[in-house]
Amino acid sequence: MNQEQLNRMHSAKGFIAALDQSGGSTPKALRLYGIEEDQYNGEEAMFDLIHQMRSRIITSPAFTSEHILAAILFEMTMDRQIEGQYTADYLWEKKGILPILKVDKGLAPLENDVQLMKPIGNLKELLERAGKRHIFGTKMRSVIKGANPDGIRAIVDQQFEIGLEIAKAGFVPILEPEVDITLPDKEKCEILLKAEIERHLKTLEADVRLMFKLSIPTLDGFYSDLMNDPHVVRVVALSGGYSRKEANEKLARNPGLIASFSRALTEGLKAQQTDDEFNALLQESIQTIYDASIQ
Repeated sequence: MNQEQLNRMHSAKGFIAALDQSGGSTPKALRLYGIEEDQYNGEEAMFDLIHQMRSRIITSPAFTSEHILAAILFEMTMDRQIEGQYTADYLWEKKGILPILKVDKGLAPLENDVQLMKPIGNLKELLERAGKRHIFGTKMRSVIKGANPDGIRAIVDQQFEIGLEIAKAGFVPILEPEVDITLPDKEKCEILLKAEIERHLKTLEADVRLMFKLSIPTLDGFYSDLMNDPHVVRVVALSGGYSRKEANEKLARNPGLIASFSRALTEGLKAQQTDDEFNALLQESIQTIYDASIQ
């Protein structure tokens, strides 16, 4: 673990840019970017286009360490290059931004009102590659769809089990048990989730460091005590389907909680925009998310 990077993640001002759209979400991300599915043929062309989009964001003069602490990358992005350097090296060496890798393989079918992660069969090999690519941390997502104590316990158990394996390999894992923001019992889900997280935190060895990526809570400041746990490097928030404006407003009411936005970050960006238009809009987006993250 790189102590300089760990210190930056723990205490610096800024937020995390989530640029980890995977195979299933890539067509939608490209559509929002102004590229329809009939404009490319096959997965290879699709992934080339999404890498071009990510590269345009990362190389933008608006995308700097002044506002952005880290960027979450899709596995394929880790193995691609930007301006002749592997993406993670470009981020850290050129931009001073920490590289984080999405490691999950998607969601399992709904059971007990939750979607666990599918098995990550190649995790050991993936972490070995991540080490060679100078990755700082990892991220993995599962989803809560109802206030089912058994399901929520299972989702947190799985997140911690895999997270501890990742931490032992020298990375800082981000555990992401997302609560669906549309649920009528969202607050009850969050109460159950927090209790399970706290139960696990009490069992950790002193040197374990991890992070959480959580839906912005219904009750303002609800996760403040998690931020004070010595094992927790940072608690970050996903936008979860809120517009950027609404996500920023909710985030700003939670001191210490910082953004880890994907769609809300790239909202309005189009392939057809000139560089000046693109960079100006990205700058505005980054500034508003940053302002909400440092309240």
